[in-house]
Amino acid sequence: MQTTEQRPRTATRGTAPSASYDPAYDPLVAPNPGTGRAYAPSYWIGTAGDPPADDGPIQHDIDVDVAIIGSGFTGLSCAIFLAQEHGIKATVLEANQVSWGCSTRNGGQAQCASGRLKRSQWISRYGLDTALRLHEEVCQGMDTFKQLIADIDCDAQPGGHLYIAHRPKAMPALEKEAKLLREVFNYDARMMDTATVQREWVGDQEAAGAMHEPEGIGIHAGKLAFGYLKKARALGAKVHPSSPVLGWETRQGVHYLRTPGGVVRARAVGIATGGYTSQGLHPQLKNRLLPVLSNSIVTRPLSQAEIEACNFRTTQVITDTRILRHYYRLMPDGRVQIGSRSAITGKDAPQEQYKQFLIRDLHRKFPALTGIQIDYSWWGWVDVSHDMMPRIYQPDPQQSLYYALGYGGNGVMYSAQAGRRLAASIAGKAMPDLPIFRSSLPFPNVREMVESELFAPFRRFGQRWLYRWYQLKDEVL
Repeated sequence: MQTTEQRPRTATRGTAPSASYDPAYDPLVAPNPGTGRAYAPSYWIGTAGDPPADDGPIQHDIDVDVAIIGSGFTGLSCAIFLAQEHGIKATVLEANQVSWGCSTRNGGQAQCASGRLKRSQWISRYGLDTALRLHEEVCQGMDTFKQLIADIDCDAQPGGHLYIAHRPKAMPALEKEAKLLREVFNYDARMMDTATVQREWVGDQEAAGAMHEPEGIGIHAGKLAFGYLKKARALGAKVHPSSPVLGWETRQGVHYLRTPGGVVRARAVGIATGGYTSQGLHPQLKNRLLPVLSNSIVTRPLSQAEIEACNFRTTQVITDTRILRHYYRLMPDGRVQIGSRSAITGKDAPQEQYKQFLIRDLHRKFPALTGIQIDYSWWGWVDVSHDMMPRIYQPDPQQSLYYALGYGGNGVMYSAQAGRRLAASIAGKAMPDLPIFRSSLPFPNVREMVESELFAPFRRFGQRWLYRWYQLKDEVL
């Protein structure tokens, strides 16, 4: 099937928004993400420069070989690899502005992980052989990511990942995990005590020690997203913002995707919508993800005296051992970025208390920054699967429908590998024999409740109590 081209665009800047940013958007409640909405006011968007040119909204019915829904890191990397490795020029559909969702609201931390489980948990769930092959997969993913960003100016901060024990009680488990990484996975994780962390790495006043792992890169998420966009279009992909999929039918092997400007008829569809996957997008995805909010703040640039007072001796990415973890680092422009979990629902997300929680946590870790001006504050949805592991999968072998979802907050790096795997799957290539490629995103345990339209409020109720339990485990027990 040949693609019917849209009218050529000569603009040098991306399509302007046609609707305002919605701070209370909630994918479990809203029927779709909107049309043409402005970006969230993140640091990444505020400092990335003008969005590059795109191909404008869909304006009439078109026929395409492959449609990708979602123009974030996964969707754009999939389009890049479809072109580079399989000779397929994809058409990418985006509801709002390009990379409007997770990809311009995350923490910018690329770690050698995907999903929420540790290597020891992989062994418990899947057995050692599969765990070793999963480790190889994420290490290959890090290599893919490095190769993909090599010619993109995204303020990369390489060097590794510092995993800080936020209290002494967390150290034994961290030491056990580091030993496993070294001896079983041949991955050079090293432990250090409080004095070493605070003297040689960072003056985090909560640090009770830390594990350092060799792989980890901080990036500027907005510059990376815009770099992916340029690269995808240079390879022949079409990227259409303000083109949400409002209706979907599949007839005789062809997918009819209805957008406000016309129907996109596609022989194959890849879904890469992350935490912004609406409940009504496709039946194969309904209730398969639990979108979870994460909040971030960025300070004004620190003075040299403030940097020294905090003893920032590294620009590597940092997380702590809380279940409701913090992620933070010193940015290339001298600011501090810190993020953690936020509100339960979209309507609660704009409440000032969640910003204040992060400010309090920043002050606790770095007392010298008490009262510092906060220049950016935003939040975004994270796509968490119900078993804490991602999937790159074709749910029905009779339908040319594929998805890559469920990174659980570890998608900055693995989205590149997932995009590559998604592209290969769409192109008909065999996937590795690993659970994340061989099974669908699972439902929660109580199937009947999940399939009920009334389940979402109960899911949120359970999440609220779970957060309270996690906080008790993190801070008290």
